[in-house]
Amino acid sequence: MEWMHNALMVIGNAAIILFELIGVLVLVVTGIQGVIHYIKRDPLTRLKLAEGMAMGLEFKLGSEILRTVVVRDLSEILIVGAIILLRAALTFLIHWEIKNVKKEVAVEKEAEETAKKQKESTSE
Repeated sequence: MEWMHNALMVIGNAAIILFELIGVLVLVVTGIQGVIHYIKRDPLTRLKLAEGMAMGLEFKLGSEILRTVVVRDLSEILIVGAIILLRAALTFLIHWEIKNVKKEVAVEKEAEETAKKQKESTSE
């Protein structure tokens, strides 16, 4: 039974490190892409940046949830729990921002299409 516990700890710690690494890489790549899109004046920069940040935070949140498997005492559980709450709140806020930006983009696109139709109808 001890070997199963040790195997779980090794696998859990490896998965935590992997998820943390993926989360950091996603955040770094997203940040670099965000700067590039900003320089190019891409109107969807905020949306792309928010979606990338949300993805990175999802991996970081996954690593924190896995961390609850390998904690050894109550103080560690409380710290991990607080981190999970903070990351979940950040993820929620970013998803809310994504939803609002998508609405703004849809309204702008609809306004452009309406203006284009009006221009076409007046030119005929």
